[in-house]
Amino acid sequence: MQIYIVQPGDSVDGIAVAYGLAASEIIYNNQLAYPYRLAVGQALLLGAPGTPQNPREFISSGYAYPFIEQNILAESLPYLSELCIFSYGFTAAGALVYPALPDEWLIAAALAENCRPVLTLTPFGEDGNFNNYLISAMLNDAAARRNLCWELAAVMRLKGYQGVNVDFEYILAEDRDMFSLFVAELAVIMHDNGFTISVALVPKTYAGQPGLLYEGMDYAALGAAADLVLVMAYEWGYTYSEPMPIAPLNWVRRVLDYAVSEIEPDKILLGIPNYAYDWTLPYVKGETKARTLGIVEAIQQAAELGAEIMFDEPAQTPYYNYTLNELEHEVWLEDVRSLQARFALVQEYGLAGGGWWQLMRLYRAGWLLLADTFYIAKNQG
Repeated sequence: MQIYIVQPGDSVDGIAVAYGLAASEIIYNNQLAYPYRLAVGQALLLGAPGTPQNPREFISSGYAYPFIEQNILAESLPYLSELCIFSYGFTAAGALVYPALPDEWLIAAALAENCRPVLTLTPFGEDGNFNNYLISAMLNDAAARRNLCWELAAVMRLKGYQGVNVDFEYILAEDRDMFSLFVAELAVIMHDNGFTISVALVPKTYAGQPGLLYEGMDYAALGAAADLVLVMAYEWGYTYSEPMPIAPLNWVRRVLDYAVSEIEPDKILLGIPNYAYDWTLPYVKGETKARTLGIVEAIQQAAELGAEIMFDEPAQTPYYNYTLNELEHEVWLEDVRSLQARFALVQEYGLAGGGWWQLMRLYRAGWLLLADTFYIAKNQG
């Protein structure tokens, strides 16, 4: 497959003729909406996946909520090694809290596609946000830790889960060692029951990095205890930040330089964002809130508004500006070029693969590019 950058005056029919392809194939692969407008600077994926260019298998992981649309899940599962179902919680006493919606149908769908269903464990409080005091209460109570580990193993056996993903954030600095201990204790019980364990890691660039997001995570200890880690290398640009790339490659590289110094590369999954942000300008700290878009939605918006999509070379990330109702906007998104750059990092650093946050919106061209680049590691069990 190849990536084509749309030039002024281009049309789908013209590109199809120039490359000897069916226009319908270009439309389908890139999820173009009628009347098939194109944005100057838009990256199109042309052709069909061939034999993967890299003979090494790529562990492809992705998070999904139980309310994901069935057609999106069905189209995504063939490209996934594991499906992380989001999410289960817990009480301070270590009692497992089930998701509000049934998860059995996602487990069955994953197993039918030879994809490992993984239970995601999160410390959400009643307000739906990460709660570090809930984490602290559970971690510092040996009985609570033990109870949570055994309840997890029991529900995983009952429902058919094959692994657990621990996704804790904002861990207090004083709970750093207890968190590592909890993961090690959970790993023993998971392995005794034939399950795997993975941990989501915030994107640190050095061991002593200050800040609430970073201080509670010990890369070396967590990497030693877990089978896999997902480095969440995204959210530099986020809902309340100033407009900037979501996952600038120059910063992602700094995170990976540190990660591979503490953790075996073949245990690391590179986090990959599957979304875009649209900021209204001027940015006002504490007031401006970016709107979240799907990748396809962001590209379609550029085409409909006549905005030219630019490409930031150091960040390896596309962006564009537009004016609507006298308000200026700046949009940072992902596309096949930014994905291709991340896949190249996986190869360069010898990583195990990548993990998508999240799967709720379909970006078909991303899956096709993955299939053209790597063999996807499917469940052998």
